[in-house]
Amino acid sequence: MTATVVSSNPSTSRKSRAATLALILFPVVIGASMLWLRHVEVQRLASRQIHGYGSVPPFQLINQDSQAFGSSNLAGKIWIADFIYSTCPGPCPMISSRMSEMQKPLEKTDVHFVSFTVDPEKDTPAQLREYAGRLRAQPGRWDFLTGPKSEIYKLSQEGFKLAAIDRSSSNPQPLHSTRMILVDRRGQIRGYYDATTADAITKLLADTNHLLKEQPR
Repeated sequence: MTATVVSSNPSTSRKSRAATLALILFPVVIGASMLWLRHVEVQRLASRQIHGYGSVPPFQLINQDSQAFGSSNLAGKIWIADFIYSTCPGPCPMISSRMSEMQKPLEKTDVHFVSFTVDPEKDTPAQLREYAGRLRAQPGRWDFLTGPKSEIYKLSQEGFKLAAIDRSSSNPQPLHSTRMILVDRRGQIRGYYDATTADAITKLLADTNHLLKEQPR
C-alpha cells in the first residue's frame, strides 16, 4: 500500500497568515486613528470661547458608598454631570458609557464626574455601587448620587435647567435629559452636551481642557 503525501503550498500559507494578521490589525489601526483624530479636534476646539449659563445651587445627597456628598465636595473643582438611572432601557447606557470614556483622557487632571439618579427609590447606594462597577468608575473620581426624589428633580429642573419627569400612568419610566453638563471651579455651568450626538465627547473634552487652562488648580 502506497502512502500519499500532501505538501502545503508555502506561498498559500504565507498569504493566509498575512490575511489573518491584517484582520487582527485593521480594527487596532482604525481605533488608534480615531483616537488621534479626536485628539487633534479636541486641541483645535480648546481655544474657542465658552459661555456661562448660571450657577449650580447648593445640594447635599448620598453617594454609592452611602456617604454624604454634595456641592461642598466639588468646591474648587471642574466637574461633569449627567442624569441617569441604573435600570434605564433607553439612552442611559450610552450616556454612562460616554462618561466612562472620558476618564482616560482626563486621568491626569482633577476633573470630577457626578451622576444623579432620577429613580432614587430603586437606585439605592448598593444598586448604584454595582452600576459604578459595571462602568469601571474610578473610586474617588466618579460619584453616583441618590437621595430625596424632590431634591433631585428640583436640582435638574431649576438648578441645571433640564427636564425631569417622574413616572406616571401615562409614562411608565422616568424621563430625563440626555445632556452632560460642564461646571467650572466657581460652580458656574459652562456647557451642555447631548450624549447621543457623535461629537459630544470631542466638544466636551475640548471645553474641559479650555477650563483647565483658564482655571488652573
